[in-house]
Amino acid sequence: MKAKLAVMMTTALLFAYPAASFAEKAGVGWKETIVAKSGKAKSIAELAKMYDSSSCVECHQEQHDQSQKSIHSRSIYGTGRTALTFITAIENGLMEQPYSGVKSPKDVKVEHLMGCAKCHLPQLADAEDSVAQELVTTLYSWQDARKKKDKPTAQREEAKLKSLSINCLVCHNRNAITHKWQDGYAKAGVVYGSKEGEHPSDKFPKMAVSPIMSEAIQCGQCHGMGPNLELDEPTQCCTSYGSYLWAYKSEVGQENCQDCHMKRSKLGHNIQGYRDKAMTDAAVDFKAEAFGYHWRDGGAVSPRAVVKVEMINRSGHSIPDG
Repeated sequence: MKAKLAVMMTTALLFAYPAASFAEKAGVGWKETIVAKSGKAKSIAELAKMYDSSSCVECHQEQHDQSQKSIHSRSIYGTGRTALTFITAIENGLMEQPYSGVKSPKDVKVEHLMGCAKCHLPQLADAEDSVAQELVTTLYSWQDARKKKDKPTAQREEAKLKSLSINCLVCHNRNAITHKWQDGYAKAGVVYGSKEGEHPSDKFPKMAVSPIMSEAIQCGQCHGMGPNLELDEPTQCCTSYGSYLWAYKSEVGQENCQDCHMKRSKLGHNIQGYRDKAMTDAAVDFKAEAFGYHWRDGGAVSPRAVVKVEMINRSGHSIPDG
């Protein structure tokens, strides 16, 4: 009886363990993904390791150097403004929403952050709530250190925030397939791009074709359609992919995001937008005419100006957008 009970308990534990880590998906092949094989990350360090792409630099030095100049390489920190916006979203959003369950930063869970992290850190969905808590703690520690001019602490926390980013594996593995029931789930050990075959890497020994890598929808996963209606608290953010579809492609536009932001710009993986002068010069024709004069009102004379501004959008989406 004792032996039988022990077997039953062991079996129950074996079946209970995956459910405690994450809910399995219905689609066939999900168990081959990175997160399914690794289990959900419990710390920032574990999440960074799960999608560590540092080995890519051994063969792809140029692409690595390019990507490090892009804001994607510091998607949580940004220029510092992004990190502060996360704090604003917590204090002016979550903590003021009566049904969010967030009374203080200590209450924040992964689900609460996905309104921002869906794009700024999609792999956060592959982490436990302890990672959300560590991320929030790091954000506030960084902010506090800046206020106190504690440079060593601020730099340490900044580095921690920058350890999480939109890196090679987010685009070339995790988010490389959108229609997973049609095309399959992205598998661990596979790098997705334009070719199939062997890949000279112990961690990623295979290459496979991503059906979206050269399509606008690859970027549209983040630079999206508008409100994230799948979330319990939808947010309105980027709509550039939506305007690309409805205002550019519908008018028989032939180019996609990669054509302008990677190829024609010659920036490659240094994917830029409004921060890059070459991109803004290509996207917008800007003309301005002005003249000044003095306006006399009784005994008072004041300087005035007439300014005529003309802006023509040459890009494939609305401006401004993101």
